[in-house]
Amino acid sequence: MNYCRYLLVGLMALLISGCGQTVTESLKQLLVKKSSAGGDKTIVILPFADYSEGDDIASAYHRSLYINAGLTDELVSNSFRLPVQEDVFRYLADQHIINVVAYEKKSNASLEDEIQNGEWSSKMKAELQRYDEMSRRERANKPVLGSPGTHGLTQQEIVKIGRHFNADYILRGRIIQYKSRQDPSWSPMKKGLIGFITGASNKLAFGQASSDKYDNWGNMLAGGTYGAIAGNSWANGPWDSDGSNQLFGSADASASNAIVWGAVGAGLGHMAHKTGKTPQAVVQLRIWVQDAYTGDVVWTNRVDVKVSPKTFFADYQYDALFEAATEKAVSTLVDNFAQSL
Repeated sequence: MNYCRYLLVGLMALLISGCGQTVTESLKQLLVKKSSAGGDKTIVILPFADYSEGDDIASAYHRSLYINAGLTDELVSNSFRLPVQEDVFRYLADQHIINVVAYEKKSNASLEDEIQNGEWSSKMKAELQRYDEMSRRERANKPVLGSPGTHGLTQQEIVKIGRHFNADYILRGRIIQYKSRQDPSWSPMKKGLIGFITGASNKLAFGQASSDKYDNWGNMLAGGTYGAIAGNSWANGPWDSDGSNQLFGSADASASNAIVWGAVGAGLGHMAHKTGKTPQAVVQLRIWVQDAYTGDVVWTNRVDVKVSPKTFFADYQYDALFEAATEKAVSTLVDNFAQSL
């Protein structure tokens, strides 16, 4: 009875302690400035030119929000003053400098991730591939100037924007890449032990396969080879040398064990083929800073950032990866600009 009572009390304590919420907060702006390089000068952030092609991770509008938010945080941390971004957007729209329609959410999204990683039949994948190619042709026929921020500005327009916001600098940029891909690393802490062994052996023996099916066969062959070697060399089961009922009537227990463990290894290789996929966020940006009084470019630089989970225990969500990549890219560029002043 005492045992049951203690168990009930422990269960109730566990349930009570599980009540409540887990709160995670991240305050981007600290009271202590990173530097005084800005000297309380005003800088206007214009919408970035987006050449990255819309994909299924984020629309062009959300990419612009991520980048503008990061730029605002970093510039304020370096003692720059900025007008409200919505005021800048409205002014540009009122002056017919930007086209508001170009910032609407794209209706067609890339299907590459579903084609590569989705559990679809071969016929369904072929249909998805056909639709994806058709969508790409439609996007390719769209003029580049219809994309957000890809229009040019004259020197007079730059000076006019600067005068309206009493700015010292005009910041413009280009989104060169903003996409996801697979991390090429073969670290066991990212791929998993079985995926690393079968995958590395497959690549070492056959190189890069031309299709996913042949790559799967290579993994199964590698797993089956390791299993057969283990069964023939040191595995003592399921048959031993004293047994009479060998596989297929074979008199050799090692051969029977090699067949069984080879099949097990091939199965593990097949299972490992779909594992160990480590996502990676790629963000590549270029920024120009122009003098608001003359329109001259006073600084420019480009950054390429790739972010992936350190291990298979880390956060694999795409929003976290792209947030980290965007923040790193923006902070690197702004720090470099601040150091040049």
